[in-house]
Amino acid sequence: MGIDVDVIFKIAGVGIVVAFLHTILDQVGKKEYAQWVTLFGFLYILFLVASIVDDLFQKIKSVFLFQG
Repeated sequence: MGIDVDVIFKIAGVGIVVAFLHTILDQVGKKEYAQWVTLFGFLYILFLVASIVDDLFQKIKSVFLFQG
């Protein structure tokens, strides 16, 4: 029931890319674009984590309701 390691690497990779883009855009003077990149990266990771939590709840539901 453990979490896959590739999901952790995906989250870390997105975080690194977003941080890099945010830093570059901030230094160039495009602070608004840097904030948008950070927001979209956060939303992507949020939906990724939400799908993992949904899978967890489905597994818990199948254990307690004896389904699947």
